[in-house]
Amino acid sequence: MQIHRNIEALPQLSRAVLTIGTFDGVHLGHARIMQQLIQTAADIGGTTVVITFYPHPRHVIEGEAPIGLLTTQEEKYTMLERVGIDHLVEIPFNKTFAEQSAEDYIEHFLVRYFNPHTIITGYDHKFGKGRKGDYTLLEDLGKKFQYRVKEIPAEVLEHVSISSTRIRAALLQGDVEKAAEYLGYPYKLSGEVVQGAQKGRTIHFPTANLKIAHSEKLIPAHGVYAVRVLVDGKMYNGMLNIGTRPTVNGTHTTIEVHILEFNRDIYGMTIELSLLHKLRDEQRFPDLDALKKQLETDRNRVNNLLQGLP
Repeated sequence: MQIHRNIEALPQLSRAVLTIGTFDGVHLGHARIMQQLIQTAADIGGTTVVITFYPHPRHVIEGEAPIGLLTTQEEKYTMLERVGIDHLVEIPFNKTFAEQSAEDYIEHFLVRYFNPHTIITGYDHKFGKGRKGDYTLLEDLGKKFQYRVKEIPAEVLEHVSISSTRIRAALLQGDVEKAAEYLGYPYKLSGEVVQGAQKGRTIHFPTANLKIAHSEKLIPAHGVYAVRVLVDGKMYNGMLNIGTRPTVNGTHTTIEVHILEFNRDIYGMTIELSLLHKLRDEQRFPDLDALKKQLETDRNRVNNLLQGLP
């Protein structure tokens, strides 16, 4: 997949079949849109193009606070590449772009840069200044500019909307299994391993402290989770704690993982966590010995839960 961030340097796209959206999470609902995009392109011998915007248009137009990303830009693009998209175009969204009329958006953006054969979009898609552009306008101008418009079925759009809402709600409650049902894969966190307080070493449970790469990434509810940990291309079982570490009087939220059967210095490396099951809420223990005893129980549960996973 080719990723383009400079629209003026776009290559000539042959019979472009394009869709437009944020596609946060690239979950099962989005997968159905991508399947439609790929099949349509295959039917006409065309090229698949996904257009996305950064930052999110709502942040620019309405000043909304970040809602918590299910996928960072890099994660999203990796997943779209795996799906089989040919071209991804990231458009910097700013107030100048937002002030285009709906007609200019079609003629001077979509047609000028992409010369689309087919535009795949939802019946409720809005665009242009004041969000005055819609599916009907796209169809009307399609006759003039010789492109087709293909509608994403309403049930797919509803599934996308419901799924995104339910995924976020599930993660904020710590229900990572429910989130995985809607995503079609376990929720992931990745980040650089940084220096921590090293309290875990004193009770033989050393942890890798993660600095999450993107500040807008949604962090699930505080608690202890069974996870798979990808380190340098190899997968390990682990137990993750998200929280303030009340037993040692912590004051801010940390994300730290104890990797089972692992003994390497990985400071400065980027690792990826797949959250599979919430073991328990974070809690305060009377002392470190009591915490160590609970962690031993947690470790046994992780081994039992994840035994046999590929």
